[in-house]
Amino acid sequence: MRESDRRHAEDGYLSALANAVAPIVREAGDLAHAAFGKPFKTWVKENNSPVSEVDIAVDVLLKERLTAIAPDAGWLSEETEDNPARLAVSRVWIVDPIDGTRAFVAGRPDWAISVALVEAGRPVVAALYAPVSEEFFLAVAGAGATRNGASIAATPGGAIEGARIGGPRGFLDRLAVVAPAFTVPPRIHSLALRIARVADGTLDAAFASRTSRDWDLAAADLLVHEAGGMLTSLDGKPLIYNQPNPVHSVLVAAGRERHPELLGLVRKMIDQFA
Repeated sequence: MRESDRRHAEDGYLSALANAVAPIVREAGDLAHAAFGKPFKTWVKENNSPVSEVDIAVDVLLKERLTAIAPDAGWLSEETEDNPARLAVSRVWIVDPIDGTRAFVAGRPDWAISVALVEAGRPVVAALYAPVSEEFFLAVAGAGATRNGASIAATPGGAIEGARIGGPRGFLDRLAVVAPAFTVPPRIHSLALRIARVADGTLDAAFASRTSRDWDLAAADLLVHEAGGMLTSLDGKPLIYNQPNPVHSVLVAAGRERHPELLGLVRKMIDQFA
C-alpha cells in the first residue's frame, strides 16, 4: 500500500472511531449529570483527593463501552488500578471519568468527562464533554477540533498584556511579577476543561502545575494542538503519554505565537524566585 493510501485509510479509521466514541462519552456525561446536585457517596483517596460513587460508575461504563470498540487498546484511568500491561501495547485509552471531582461534589458546573485514545505516546482521538454547559469537544489527529460540531481555534497573536490566562493562583501571582499585565478569569476547576478553553479561544493561555496526570491532559492536549495551539512542558517539548509514571511537570498551553513568549516569561519567573 502506498504511504498516501495508508494515511488516508488511517484517517478514515480514526474519524470512524471518533464517531463511535462520541455517543459513549455523551452517555457517560448524562450518567454523571443525572446524579449531579443529588446525594451520593464520597470518600477521600491518596493525596487527599476526593472520589465519589459516580466517578466509579462512569469509569465502569466507559471501560465497558470503549474496550468493546477497540479491544486491542490498553487502559489507563484515574479510577482504575493501574495495570502495567498497558505499557506493552501501542494504543491505550486514557480516561478521567469526572475531571474536576471537587467541583462535581461541591455542585459547581466546571467538570467534564475526558477520553483520549493514545497511539505511540500521543493522542489521536479526543472527546471532552462538559454536561452542565452542554459543550462537547471532539478532535481527531490531523482533522481539527470542534465544539458542538463547530470548528474551534486558539487565539492568534503573541501579546501577553491583556491576555486571559488561567492557572493556579499562586503561580499566576508569581508570573505577574515578571510579565506585562494580564487578566485572570474565574478559576476553572477541571484542568482538562481549562486547557480546552485555550483550544476554543475562551482563554488565551493556561498553566498546569506539577503533578498533573495523563488522564487530566491527553484529550485536552489533542484539542489544543488541533485548534492551532500548543501544550508543552517548560522545555517546549510535547508530552509523551502512557509512560510508567504518568505524571507531568509544569505545563503551558497557548496559541502557537503566544506560547514561546510565555515560556520565556516562565523561565524568567523561575530565575526571579530561585
